[in-house]
Amino acid sequence: MILNCAIVDDEPLALELLQSYVEKTAFLRLAGKYSSAVQAMNEIPAHEEIHILFLDIQMPELNGLEFSHMVNPETRIIFTTAFGQYALDSYKVNALDYLLKPISYADFLQSVNKAMQWFELKQKAGNRPEEEVNNEYIYVKSDYKLVQIALDKILYIEGLKDYIKIHIENEPKAILSLISMKAMEEKLPSKHFVRVHRSFIVQKSKIKVIDRGRIVFGKEYIPISDSYKQEIQTYLNSHSV
Repeated sequence: MILNCAIVDDEPLALELLQSYVEKTAFLRLAGKYSSAVQAMNEIPAHEEIHILFLDIQMPELNGLEFSHMVNPETRIIFTTAFGQYALDSYKVNALDYLLKPISYADFLQSVNKAMQWFELKQKAGNRPEEEVNNEYIYVKSDYKLVQIALDKILYIEGLKDYIKIHIENEPKAILSLISMKAMEEKLPSKHFVRVHRSFIVQKSKIKVIDRGRIVFGKEYIPISDSYKQEIQTYLNSHSV
């Protein structure tokens, strides 16, 4: 698999360095290099798929964080900057990785290998029938990694503003991912999962105890709100004796 890359950086030396790294990496192809986000916005061909975008953060007119919101969501962004304080911001905009200047080839290679793993997993999942994939596992981004989660191991999902926590059976620590509850709900097969509260999605088959209108998972109590009560009641009625 060959990944198409574009580089956006207003520093000529940084632009040349990243170009040299791309050119000596066998599975990368340089599709374009641009000295500003404005130039990239105007000149990146709309018909050409860009797999990886190396994007400087501090640039005049339009900075990298602002430009990242305009990029095709299928493009994986690797931010490059000399300022470490942007690391958290890069995570919030769903960047694949963050490289701090001066960038070594070893660090560069580690990032692009991460990108390759992302696209290989995505390609593998895309080649399987949708129903089969939905019945087995999903991939979520957590801490700059793409993590496979078996659907039948999920107990419940908890919404925390822009993040979610995925609580897994027999796992002491939940998986944290930057995705909305709505987006997560759309990825889950409705025959297995149900929304019971604006902040909670539960797996139907994992519901063992309901105590005074709350679903019990060990020491945790998941509330059932009035707006979602009918759907969960319908499920319970169909499985009650």
